[in-house]
Amino acid sequence: MNTGQAVYEPRKKVRPGTKLLLGAASLLILAALGVLGISSYVGWNLTHPARQPLDSTPQSLAMSYEDVSFPSRIDGLALKGWLIRAPGSRDTIVFAHGYRKNRLNSDVPILPIARELNARGYNILMFDFRNSGESEGSLTSVGQYEVRDLLGAVDFIKSQPDLNRQIVLYGFSMGASTAIMAGARDLDVAAVIADSPFADLRSYLYENLSVWSELPSIPFNQAFFIVVPPLTGLQPNAVSPVEEVKNFAGRPLLLIHGLADADVPVENSRALQQAYPEARLLTVPGGLHVKNYEADPGLYIQSVTAFLSEIK
Repeated sequence: MNTGQAVYEPRKKVRPGTKLLLGAASLLILAALGVLGISSYVGWNLTHPARQPLDSTPQSLAMSYEDVSFPSRIDGLALKGWLIRAPGSRDTIVFAHGYRKNRLNSDVPILPIARELNARGYNILMFDFRNSGESEGSLTSVGQYEVRDLLGAVDFIKSQPDLNRQIVLYGFSMGASTAIMAGARDLDVAAVIADSPFADLRSYLYENLSVWSELPSIPFNQAFFIVVPPLTGLQPNAVSPVEEVKNFAGRPLLLIHGLADADVPVENSRALQQAYPEARLLTVPGGLHVKNYEADPGLYIQSVTAFLSEIK
């Protein structure tokens, strides 16, 4: 019989253990969101580094040069650079700089190497990758799209009859890995010199991202691969010199790596040589990352010029 009176059910008690579980779950969710948020911030900064200004020119080492501009292959970004001519020579070396650097790559440094090679009869092209120096672009992709820039430089040299008898790519760090991929994709490249390359971007970042992010590898390295590809378009799987080097078809490749390189360990060049046994590997005792010329300038230049003389 309905008396019209409200019926109140007794409130169920929440066990203390349930409260603890809910609290712990909330903390874990907040921690995960924090890790993903920090990884997003770091990933954005790593793919959008500040440009370094050009604070010198080849003229500082008494080299005459001309300003040049050419488009990146495929997407047509305007790239800026310098052309240093060697009168009477049709052989050209194209330099490819490292991550966060510009055409000067002053931490190597490139200009003294360029002077040595120019004096030996090589035209030199130095240029800025996208989002570097004076070139267009707003994303640094650690080789994924920079390979298009380097191939654009190859196209530029190929279009110049007085420069294109023999084209050699010469890269450092990110530029070294990019040079290997560009050489593998364009058979008009006669040879490649790769100083301090990484072998595979995904594997490298998974093991060494903390070198650049300055964050603990666990859990931030794993979070990086979750948030950065959709956020920036960077696809580490698309950057694998160790796979592409197999398409070199017998052409010369000189790998140079410092035995004291903690940023990109020498095992990367050894893996590349294992994938392409025709490659030559010069290891430099005491050489830090892209500091092999600085560690032993005489050995370095002698080895590079000997390699170049064999492919002339």
